[in-house]
Amino acid sequence: MKLLIGTFIFSLVYSILLLGSENQLEVAALVILAFVVSVVGKKIGLMESLARAVHEHPRFPAYAAIGGVLITALVFHNSHFALMMLATVLIYSIVCLGLNIQFGYVGIVNFAGAAFFGIGSYTAAILATHTAIPHLLVLFIAAGISALIGSILIYPVLRTRGHYAALVTIAFGILFRNFLEVNDTLGGPQGLKIPPLTIFGWNLSDGLDIGGFELSFYIPYLLIALILLVLSFRITRNLERSWIGLSMDMVRTDEIAASTFGVDIAHWKIVAFTLGNFIAGMAGALYGMMTAYVAPNNFTFADSLILVSIVILGGIGNPWGIIPAAAIVVILPEKLQFIQEYRFLLYAIVVILILLFRPDGLLPRRIREYFPGKKSGDAG
Repeated sequence: MKLLIGTFIFSLVYSILLLGSENQLEVAALVILAFVVSVVGKKIGLMESLARAVHEHPRFPAYAAIGGVLITALVFHNSHFALMMLATVLIYSIVCLGLNIQFGYVGIVNFAGAAFFGIGSYTAAILATHTAIPHLLVLFIAAGISALIGSILIYPVLRTRGHYAALVTIAFGILFRNFLEVNDTLGGPQGLKIPPLTIFGWNLSDGLDIGGFELSFYIPYLLIALILLVLSFRITRNLERSWIGLSMDMVRTDEIAASTFGVDIAHWKIVAFTLGNFIAGMAGALYGMMTAYVAPNNFTFADSLILVSIVILGGIGNPWGIIPAAAIVVILPEKLQFIQEYRFLLYAIVVILILLFRPDGLLPRRIREYFPGKKSGDAG
């Protein structure tokens, strides 16, 4: 337990220092420090000890992650840029949890993640501007629209395999962006403004002032993103541990063998694709309301590649790896401005290096435990 607490304190201090650093040399030094700590930790067996400690206390990482986000938000309570980055990390993590269900569980590589993210944002823009639907309900309606469109796209995906199925999603992502650019009703290339999220008459973009203690207007969005992330993570983990997750694993591993044992391949692919797009659409709606603006350039094929790279970097099939991977992909390019113009090249290099030297990602998915309550030495 001491190892877990020490790791939590180190990670929290490191995150605060990274978010608060403005000097390029300081950021670079922190990046080098993280690399050195990870290499040395692996050499001395610290990573294995940490993995065993997490296995003995499985609830600690979840509570530590939530506590870390809240403490970090409190430290940067009036720093708009830091809070915006932190909220963006949470929102991107939600999207990638949806992609993880598709990619990591049933093996559908979705290169249109940014498109479904954008469907959620544009749906929220239309509903929030032209209807009186409560904004919290708009989040879930936008998610439903994204899932509905995804359920239509799944049919050509089901008729193809491997890289051909991936090409279908690529074509859809490109088509979606072109549709937005030529559609003047949806703002064309200029995009649309989105009214800020309003809950029971409270405009979240007005910020907070509690007894003279000013809070950034990003704080409420960050808290909502954290709640949605916890719910999405819980759904993903419960899905993975259930017989549904087992069926999806069979589909991903060997479709022929799975169908031989009576597993409905098409059914589980539809479930995974629809649920993943629902989660992506919900995150897109929140992101649109937080930024108060959407445009076609926010949902390009390059953005879809970023989302896929987060899933690969974190560890395909492991929800825990998504959050640190999203933090790396979102925060580092913003902090290291000299790589800003080359960020897509950087993402490509990172993905190649991960596939070459650590194909299972930063946090590889553990082998499924069929009897979690039993130890390997137990009889029966």
